[in-house]
Amino acid sequence: MSSIAKIAVSAATYWVDRPYDYRIPQNLSETVLPGMRVLVPFGRGNRRSEGIVLALADKSEYNDPKPIEKILDEKALLSDAQLKLALWMRERFFCTVYDAVKAMLPAGLWYKEDGVRKIGDKTVKMAELSISAEEALILASQKLKRAPNQSELLKVLCNVGRVSVNELCYFTGASKQSLNALERIGVIEFSEQEVYRRPSYKTGERTPLPELNESQLKAFNGISKLTKSGKAEAALLFGVTGSGKTTIYIRLIAQQLEMGKASIMLVPEIALTPQMLHTFSSHFGDNIAVLHSSLSMGERYDEWKRVKNGEAKVVIGTRSAVFAPISDLGIIIIDEEQEGTYKSENNPRYHARDVAKYLCAKSNAMLLLGSATPDVESRYNAEEGKYSFFVLPGRFNEMALPDVRIVDMKRELRRGNGSDISLVLRDELEKNLDSGEQSILFINRRGAGRHITCVECGYTYQCENCSVSLTYHSANKRLMCHYCGHSRPLETECPQCGGKLSSDGTGTQKIEEQLGELFPGVEILRMDTDTVTPAGSHELLLDRFRDERIPIMVGTQMVTKGLNFENVTLVGVISADQSLYAGDYRSGERTFSLITQVVGRSGRGERPGRAVIQTFTPENQTILQAASQDYESFYASEIELRRMQYSPPFVELYAITASGMEEAAVLRCCTEIRSILKNELKDESDARILGPAPLSVVKVNNRFRYRVIVSSPAGKRLRKLISNVVIYCNTNKNFRGISVFADVNPSE
Repeated sequence: MSSIAKIAVSAATYWVDRPYDYRIPQNLSETVLPGMRVLVPFGRGNRRSEGIVLALADKSEYNDPKPIEKILDEKALLSDAQLKLALWMRERFFCTVYDAVKAMLPAGLWYKEDGVRKIGDKTVKMAELSISAEEALILASQKLKRAPNQSELLKVLCNVGRVSVNELCYFTGASKQSLNALERIGVIEFSEQEVYRRPSYKTGERTPLPELNESQLKAFNGISKLTKSGKAEAALLFGVTGSGKTTIYIRLIAQQLEMGKASIMLVPEIALTPQMLHTFSSHFGDNIAVLHSSLSMGERYDEWKRVKNGEAKVVIGTRSAVFAPISDLGIIIIDEEQEGTYKSENNPRYHARDVAKYLCAKSNAMLLLGSATPDVESRYNAEEGKYSFFVLPGRFNEMALPDVRIVDMKRELRRGNGSDISLVLRDELEKNLDSGEQSILFINRRGAGRHITCVECGYTYQCENCSVSLTYHSANKRLMCHYCGHSRPLETECPQCGGKLSSDGTGTQKIEEQLGELFPGVEILRMDTDTVTPAGSHELLLDRFRDERIPIMVGTQMVTKGLNFENVTLVGVISADQSLYAGDYRSGERTFSLITQVVGRSGRGERPGRAVIQTFTPENQTILQAASQDYESFYASEIELRRMQYSPPFVELYAITASGMEEAAVLRCCTEIRSILKNELKDESDARILGPAPLSVVKVNNRFRYRVIVSSPAGKRLRKLISNVVIYCNTNKNFRGISVFADVNPSE
C-alpha cells in the first residue's frame, strides 16, 4: 500500500512547479488515487492549497513530508493519459501542471473560496411504489372516494413505475402533501436521480448518411484506410469552399462509431456550432456532446460528465473541446484548421492542433485537418510527406465559384464617393434587394469609427490605460477601448480647443448606418461581439437571417466561415487591406484566408454567387490570389517568403514577453534576456535573436509590454533554456514588479 503521493500544487508558481511529496494519512490510504484533487498545506505558512495527485510511491526522499489534509473528489477526475498530457503541456507551453489541469476540467468543478464547489450535480426527486402493483391498485380503489388524489397517484405509479415528483403532481393535479401522505404509510418511497443540464439547440430529423460524389468518395476512402491502419496518422483535407468537407467528416465519424471509437470535432468559432449541431444531430442523435465557453457552467459540466461516462461518443466544440475526457479515441477533426482562434492567448498558451497531435500519437488515432485555405505550416507538412494530402477540387453541387470583382477605392474617391460602400457594391446590393436574394458584408472591425479627431487641433481620444485610440460606438454613443474596456462619453466639441470633431475609420456600426441611409426601410442584421455577447444570441441571429430572409447581414470574421445559406448570392468585403499590413509574418495568410472564406459564403445554393472586394491596393498579389480562389499560387509565393524570413514552418518562434508598470524597467529586463540568450546560443548558427521590441500595442491596462524572440529549429535544449530564462527573470529581485512569460509561435 502506497504511503506517499506526488502532487502538483495549485499555489506553486512556474518557477517552483514540480511534483511535491505528501504523506497519505492512514485513514485515506485506500481512497487516494492518481487524478484526484486534494487539499494540502503548502509553503512556509502551510497555506491550504488544492493539488492534483500525479502518482503514488512507497517512500519519499524527504524525512517528514507534510500530510494530505482532505480529498476533494470521490473518484479520479483525470486518467493516467490526461495526467501525462498535463506534464507534456508544462514542457511544451511553459505553464504549471495545475494550469494545464485547469484547462482540461470544466469551471464548474472548481471550488470557491468558502470551500463549496461552484456547480453541484443536479438531481430530481423521484417517486415509486414500495408495494406491489396489485396491492397498490386495491388501495387506490379503497381511497377513490375519501382521498381521490392519492388514488390517482397510485394508479399512475402502477402504469409508469418510477417518475419524478414534479411530473407526477403536474399530470395528476395532486399536491405534494398527498404524495407525502402516501410515503408516511409506506406505500411509496422517494429517491434522488441525477439529471443532466443539456444545452438547447435545434436538432435535425434523423436522416441516412449523406451520399458522396466521386471526389468525396476518393478522399473518404483514402482517409478511411488510414484510420484502419492501427497506428497514429495525420492528414490534410483541402477543398474549396462548398466542396462538401463536412459530408466526409460525418461519414468518418459514423465509421468510427461502428468500430466502437469516439470522435472529437473542433470548430473555430462558437457561431459555427448551431449549424454544425443541427447537421450532426440528424445523423448521430443524442450521441453528441457540446463543449464551448458560451454554455452555462452547469451545462458545460454536465456535457463533460456525459463524455466521461461514455454516454456521448461524438464531441463538438471550440478549442477547449480537445480536452474532452474521451476513451477509445478514434479521430480528431479540426475544421478550418488555419484559424488563429485555435491558439490560446491566456495561460496555458496552447494550440489545439498541437494538443490534438499529441493525443492522436498516444492513442494511435487519426488527426484530420480540413480547410479551404490550409495553414501554410500544415500545407508544408503535407508537401514534406508528414501528412497525407487529399483534395476536393470543386463544389459539391457542381456550382461555379463566385464571380469576383475588385474595386479600387482610390478611384471611388476620385469620383466623389467618400462612402465606405462603393458604387459597384451599391448596385449589386440593389440587384439582390430587387430579386429577394440575401447579401453578407464583411468588415473586420466593430464599432462606428476607429478614431475621433479634432479637425482644427488634431486632438485624438486616447485610452487612459492603453496605447490605443478609443473607438466610437454609435449604439451607446460612447468611446470604448477594445483592450481594457475603458469607456467615456463623446463630447459635442473638442475638449482641448472646442473645435469640430470628425470620425476616421470604419466599423460594423458605421457600415450599418451607411446602409440604412442608402436603403431606407431595409432590415439590416449586424453580427459582431457587441451583438452576440449573451449565450446563444449568435444562434438566434443566424436563425433570423435564414428564416426571416433578412436582406443584408454585416459582420466581423464571425461571418466569414462555416455558414451555409442557400439564398446568399452576394458577398462584399468592405476593406480588404485592413489585416494585410499588420506587421506579423502571418498577415498575408490571414488576409488571404479571410477573403477566400467570406467569398465562399456566396452562391452555395442553386443560384450563382458574386463577390465585391473593396481595396486601396487592387494590384496586391495576395488580394488578387484570394479573388481568384487560387490557394496553390498563394502557397507557392508565401512559402518562399517564409523561407527568406526564417519563420515557421522552417523554424519555431519562441517569444519571451516582459510586462510592467515602468517602461524603462521592462526594457532593462528584456535587454538582460537578450544578453543571456546571446551568450547561451553563441555556438548555435541556426538560432537568431530578435528584439527587444514593443508589441503592436505596447501598453495595455497601464502595463508596458516588450518582447525578445528566438527563431530556431525546435529542440529540448532550447525549450529548457527558455524555461530557465523565464524562471530567472521572475525570481530576480532586480526585476521585481515585472511579469515574464514565454510562448511558442505567438498569435501576435
